[in-house]
Amino acid sequence: MITVLLADDQRLVRAGLRMLIDDTDDLTVVGEAADGVAAVRRFAELSPDLVVMDLRMPGLDGVAATRQILAHSARAKVLVLTTFDDDEHLFPALAAGAAGYFVKDTDPEVLLDAIRRTVEGDLLFSPALLRRVVDRALTVPAPPVAAPDLTARELDVLRLLVQGEGNQAIADRLHLGVSTVKGHIANLLDKTGTDNRVRLAVYASRLLES
Repeated sequence: MITVLLADDQRLVRAGLRMLIDDTDDLTVVGEAADGVAAVRRFAELSPDLVVMDLRMPGLDGVAATRQILAHSARAKVLVLTTFDDDEHLFPALAAGAAGYFVKDTDPEVLLDAIRRTVEGDLLFSPALLRRVVDRALTVPAPPVAAPDLTARELDVLRLLVQGEGNQAIADRLHLGVSTVKGHIANLLDKTGTDNRVRLAVYASRLLES
């Protein structure tokens, strides 16, 4: 069972997230916090597998709370869930150690999948944000990447991934099942030697532009 701590200053948001998460068979909410100070304290008390963290909270904000939680435990996982999708919030949260960043209009099933995959070690973002993270990474000089042996379908998936598309959107565009898309992405991670979706998208961008 994956344990989750909810940190958000809006009680209604916390209640909705608790209902969504507790309705699953493999996730459970073990605590809540209405501000960053409480989030850090509750994390220390409960040691949850993952914290769903808002950014704008009274007292200690979500970025500072994320930094303190990661200082307490390097194995902690923080998934940001916020209304803000601008660079001024996104990149400070990532610099603090957040393992993912989603906006609050994210589809519920996508969010649940993101919680599971973040705990497993993936690095995940809302599709539009992924493209911006990749673009920022591409400003750092790097040697050319080697071209792995990819199938035509894997190249199709890779091109859509670089555009920032999520699994469902890729499945719709290519007339595939979501599970098939996930299988292709798993194969692509293995073939390219990357360990999460962001590094795969950066690798793909460099590959496709070479």
